[in-house]
Amino acid sequence: MSLSDSVRDMLAKRIAGEIVLSSSPGSTMRKWRTLLQVSQIDVANELELSPSVVSDYETGRRRSPGSGFIKRFVGALLEIDEKRGGRYIQQLARITLDPGDVFLDIREFVAPATIREVCEALECDVLVGEEALEQDVFGYTVIDSVKAIQTLSGLDFYRIFGTTSERALIFVGVSRGRSPMIAVKISPFKPRIIILHGITGEIDPLAIKLAQSEGTPLAISRLSSQDELVEELLKVYRLTQE
Repeated sequence: MSLSDSVRDMLAKRIAGEIVLSSSPGSTMRKWRTLLQVSQIDVANELELSPSVVSDYETGRRRSPGSGFIKRFVGALLEIDEKRGGRYIQQLARITLDPGDVFLDIREFVAPATIREVCEALECDVLVGEEALEQDVFGYTVIDSVKAIQTLSGLDFYRIFGTTSERALIFVGVSRGRSPMIAVKISPFKPRIIILHGITGEIDPLAIKLAQSEGTPLAISRLSSQDELVEELLKVYRLTQE
C-alpha cells in the first residue's frame, strides 16, 4: 500500500468515525465536505443523488444517515479529492500528527467553533481581524514557541496544522510575537487565527504588520498560565462534541 493509499484509508476511517459518533451527524458531514472543498452538487453527482438529499442530511431534515450511506458519502468526498489531484490527501501525507515536546496539544473539532468562541475562552485581545470573528475554526494547535524555533525544520512546520489549516495556532512562551508571525508568513498554509500567549510588554509592531499583510487575525491571550490556556481550549473542544 502506498503512503497516499494509507493516508486515504486513515482519513476515511477518521471521517466516518466522527460522523457515526457525532451527536449531529449532518453538521459533521458538512464540516468534512467543507474542509475538502467539495460542493453539495459535486458530492450528490458522485453519489448519483439529488443535491437536496445531501442538504437534507446536513441540515437534519432527514434522520441520521446509516452506516452504508456514510461509507458512500466519505468515499465520494475522497474520490472527488483524488480526481482533483489529491490536494487534501497529499497535504495530510506531509503531516505527522503525534504531539511532541514542541506541541502542548493538537485537537480537531467534531463540529466547528467560531474564532470569537476561541478568543473568548482564552480571554484574548484581538489586534488584527475583528471582522473575521464569526469565521469557523476546525481545530487548534498549542505550540511551544521557543522549542519550535529550536527544533522544527521547514517540513516539520507542516505538523502544526494537524488535518487542516483552518484552525487556531496558539504560540506559548512568546516574548514579542515576531518569530511566530515570520514562520507563518513563509508557510504555504495560513491558519484561521494566531493567538500569542506570554507577552508581557508591547508586541513587536512587525508582528502586527505581518498579520495585516497576510490577512490573518492576530490576538493575545491574557490567561495567566499555559495550563489554564490548555484547560480552556479543552472546554471548547468538548463543546464541539455535544
